[in-house]
Amino acid sequence: MVNGINAEALSQRGIFRKGAPSNHDAGSGPAHTYSKETMMRFYQQPHRFYCGVDLHARTMYLCILDQAGQTLLHANYPADPRAFLDAVAPFRDGLVVAVECMFAWYWLADLCAEHGIPFVLGHALYMKAIHQGKSKNDRLDAAKIAGLLRGGLLPQGYVYPKAMRATRDLLRRRSFLVRRRADLLAHLVNTNSQYNLPPLNKKLVYPGNRGELNLPERFTEPSARKMVECDLALIDALDAQIHELERHLVRTAKVHDAQAYARLQSIPGIGKVLGLVLLYEIHDIGRFPEVGHFLSYARLVRPGHESAGKAAGFGNQKIGNAHLRWALGEAACLYLRASARAKRWQARMQAQHGPGKTLGILAAKLGRTVYHLLRTKQVFDEARFFAS
Repeated sequence: MVNGINAEALSQRGIFRKGAPSNHDAGSGPAHTYSKETMMRFYQQPHRFYCGVDLHARTMYLCILDQAGQTLLHANYPADPRAFLDAVAPFRDGLVVAVECMFAWYWLADLCAEHGIPFVLGHALYMKAIHQGKSKNDRLDAAKIAGLLRGGLLPQGYVYPKAMRATRDLLRRRSFLVRRRADLLAHLVNTNSQYNLPPLNKKLVYPGNRGELNLPERFTEPSARKMVECDLALIDALDAQIHELERHLVRTAKVHDAQAYARLQSIPGIGKVLGLVLLYEIHDIGRFPEVGHFLSYARLVRPGHESAGKAAGFGNQKIGNAHLRWALGEAACLYLRASARAKRWQARMQAQHGPGKTLGILAAKLGRTVYHLLRTKQVFDEARFFAS
């Protein structure tokens, strides 16, 4: 019984059912291999002591419960390794630690791994749905995390290997810079239209085109010209940083599975950098027992809700890996550029579904293909791709 809810009863219903697919964002820590039977959304291993940590950048609130649910420790500490180890020292035998997935938890996962303490990463969005209450503070949050952990209702996030974590974060930073550059390019096009100037007949993404068009000279208003010059300067700076990051990543990234990396690049349009993004975001395809789990993790499904046999809308489509979703969407666009057969397929599908949905269908189709390529250790076959 947790907060008046029977854990066994809840475990058989909805998102709480046993064996439900994992749909979390990637975290950090040691890797695991999952089978269809053992892959669960909730951590349900028994322990003597359960420690819930409400972690912040500078402080952490600890709550430790025993098997009977009695509170043994409930206090605030500085977010420091020595303070944590001293606080949990009396309960180390049989202790498990859980923390909500947030930006500052890397060090705690590494500390627990170093000292042999079982560590559980809580899925932030699912935890919000379970323990959102009228009152909220660090003390209550730590107690709720410990209670969920003890009751077998703590939704898990994937624990990502420490050795690959920094490169994955650098790849994500590159994607952030690419999006900022795209925003600036779009702003230049919109500003040109805002002042009713002649359309731009060349793509601004290429530095040579930007120089040839000489955009600032199009504007007679000094402030508008200055704004365009500012955008162009920022785009040039981002170009330099993005290119340097790409060279660094291709040169230094540790490819943990060179054959999987090569198989990903066998898909037309997927190059070295996008292949690295897919490889690092997926990491271990074995943690997805079925292709549906993988597509759900990549945000390529519509999570339907149903009540009394009637459709009741759709669930939280933000649950999953946004970086992997972006990478597969980018792969779909690049594949259309690289394949004449894909362009013909796109023309047929657009007549039925429209351009936006067609790209989504292609991204999901590529997601299935990526899953099976990595599972079966085969290279891309376009004939089989369109036959399925």
